[in-house]
Amino acid sequence: MIWWITLLAVGLAAAIIGSRRAVAYATDLAYSYPVSPFIIGAVIVAIGTDLPEIANSFIGALAGEGDFAAGNASGSTITQMTLVLGILPLVGGSIAIGPQRIVLPGALMTVGLIAGAFFGSDDQLTRSEGLILIAFWLASTYLIYRRTPLAGEPSMVAYERRPLRSLSGLLMALAVVGAGATGAVTAFLEIAEALDVSTFLLSFFAASVGSSLPELVVDITAVRRGERDLAVGDIFGSSLIDATLVFGIGPAIRTLTVDGGLVVTSGIAGAVIVAGLTFVLAKKGRHTWATGLALIAAYAALYPLLLSAQH
Repeated sequence: MIWWITLLAVGLAAAIIGSRRAVAYATDLAYSYPVSPFIIGAVIVAIGTDLPEIANSFIGALAGEGDFAAGNASGSTITQMTLVLGILPLVGGSIAIGPQRIVLPGALMTVGLIAGAFFGSDDQLTRSEGLILIAFWLASTYLIYRRTPLAGEPSMVAYERRPLRSLSGLLMALAVVGAGATGAVTAFLEIAEALDVSTFLLSFFAASVGSSLPELVVDITAVRRGERDLAVGDIFGSSLIDATLVFGIGPAIRTLTVDGGLVVTSGIAGAVIVAGLTFVLAKKGRHTWATGLALIAAYAALYPLLLSAQH
């Protein structure tokens, strides 16, 4: 057990460090083009910070662990939209939220969560359902890019334009993420089997927190550097990726058996939270300590809800 716990910690650390470096290189590349910080956060940075979840889902599917893949995707979506987003104003102060930016990704994420719940309601996720979710993410990303206003908070950081260096660094960072995630998932499954606990719940609450650390670290750093649009874009973008792309990768590889009750409960609860959060923030136009504490409380409320829903 000590060996597996050590491997889990080392694997997560490698994935987080690799993810942070990947985000840095990807951001350098992105700022070479006339794109708003929110879009960079929602598309480029979001993919970088979500690399651990993507790798976890892929490896979990190869191992035939449907509950791990589904729990990782659902848990990461909700963890980032509640716990991570809730912490930001507590450490970085009040954040202005442009309603014209968050309404579309929030609505698309809600649809993705409901679709995932519907697909998993029969205790399995098929290849066609996985491909539908991946296609939905691609279409959603295109819509967000096309419909999000370019105007916003300007970047307050000067980025160097060294595309070849950034590209080579990005590829090396991705390799580190993949290797770290492989070790972490292997160790996680061994620990879950030894403890005889629900793989879905352990993945939802434990693995998702670990794999969401890149978002937390990157977004706190971005807020403190004045890159608030980039931080908010990353949270909404990475959560959308988790609800669609990450959820769909596993079954796209192979049909997976899942705990339908937990998939439905987590998906519907997530959709309600995301829809309500998007409405409140769009109406207020600002994310404060009060909304931050409310989001953290919503995350805590999921524990008894999901524990009561397991088979």
